[in-house]
Amino acid sequence: MLSGSKKLAEFKSKISADSSARKRLEFLFDEGEYTELDAFVKNGDDLAGVITAYGFVEGSPVYAFSQDKTVKNGAVNKAQASKIAKIYELAAKTGIPVIGIHDSDGAFIDDGADSLFAYGEMMMWTSNVSGVVPQISVIAGTCAGSAAVFACSSDFVIMTENSEFFMAVPSNSKTEGAGSAKNAAKSGTAALVLKDDKEAMAMARKLVSMLPMNNLSPIPMFEFSESGLAIGKDAASIVASIADAGSVTELYADFGKASFTAFASVSGATVGFAATNKTSDKLTADDSSKLSRFLRICDAFSVPVITIVDSEGFEVSAENELSGSIREIAKLAHSYAEATTVKVAVVAGKAYGPVFTALAGKNANSDMTFAYPDAVISPIAPEAAVEFLSHDKLKGASDVAKMRSELADEYASEKASAFSAAEKGCIDDIIEPIATRQSIISALEVLAGKRVSRLSKKHSNIPM
Repeated sequence: MLSGSKKLAEFKSKISADSSARKRLEFLFDEGEYTELDAFVKNGDDLAGVITAYGFVEGSPVYAFSQDKTVKNGAVNKAQASKIAKIYELAAKTGIPVIGIHDSDGAFIDDGADSLFAYGEMMMWTSNVSGVVPQISVIAGTCAGSAAVFACSSDFVIMTENSEFFMAVPSNSKTEGAGSAKNAAKSGTAALVLKDDKEAMAMARKLVSMLPMNNLSPIPMFEFSESGLAIGKDAASIVASIADAGSVTELYADFGKASFTAFASVSGATVGFAATNKTSDKLTADDSSKLSRFLRICDAFSVPVITIVDSEGFEVSAENELSGSIREIAKLAHSYAEATTVKVAVVAGKAYGPVFTALAGKNANSDMTFAYPDAVISPIAPEAAVEFLSHDKLKGASDVAKMRSELADEYASEKASAFSAAEKGCIDDIIEPIATRQSIISALEVLAGKRVSRLSKKHSNIPM
């Protein structure tokens, strides 16, 4: 009979020390060190096919699981699900983030209905801790079917360039890119796509370190230096000039291309940036969905949100309407109104109609709203406004186009100016662009103690 020590040595000899699953965990944790949990759990004669562990990321504890494709291609079975569920249960008890590394060809078919139960258990747990602890999914190989639903239920999905993410096996992937990381980024499923495992794990480390440990923890603080950049006109330039130097991490860059979402730090504290002027295009249903989702994640963990508004409004077209634009705009307005985290808005250019209302409306959707001196805040575009207000003048003009342009400029500089909005109490202050960073720092400081009580209810009901 083998002694306990010999049994342990024999068992460990069966575990691959250099599998991709273990290497990914080494990339994830500080110094490549982690403590494995439930290493002995088996499914029949084989190991469970997943490594579950805890370790530290930038000095803070993190739970993680990494599917091991050397064991039956990482097939999800009841034993694997139980190991993953335990990680989530511990996360719920301790308030520690979870990072899931996915690489599996799917369910363990031999388990029959047990495999369906396994997925159900995992989905229950990811739902239970949603908004309680940060969850990040890293797709490092194949993630398909129910596993894709499970992974997509996390706060953020990171993919490697060669990974696959799909519900059903794509038969036309070569021609249309179905299931590819590129398509996942375009659809807004993946927040970030990185070259390989090492880069993906480095990004997971960065992202989880920028978020609070849980919904009751304080915002992380970092050493910082001011950017020193001159303020620009587009979203990325404006954000870079406000944020601490080198701290901006853009998310969902290939989805909703008129909008910009990113985590960064301001005076060393994590903030979320949401901006509407990545391009000069009007906002589409995708932009609304992107901004809404990002705002809700920030709100769940009380990360302050700085919104940069410069948009002529939402795109009006049959195509955009069919894609659910009204529904997504309603979600966006709802998300901002419901959020209790600190919200600061800066009108950096145009803010027409629902865009101002949804993103920068003082008191309801923004705690403090600033505007640049040349900002235009109007219920509708100035060109459309003069059609209603000065129809008779236009009708009798010898050069209608010229007259319309002149009247629109007059309307924008007088009735729709930042000064007019300030007089009506619609904004808190008019600031020069160069003063944006300092104004935001001051606002964040004074709003740091914000407390809001909502009506008692189970949850709000966003539009479908």
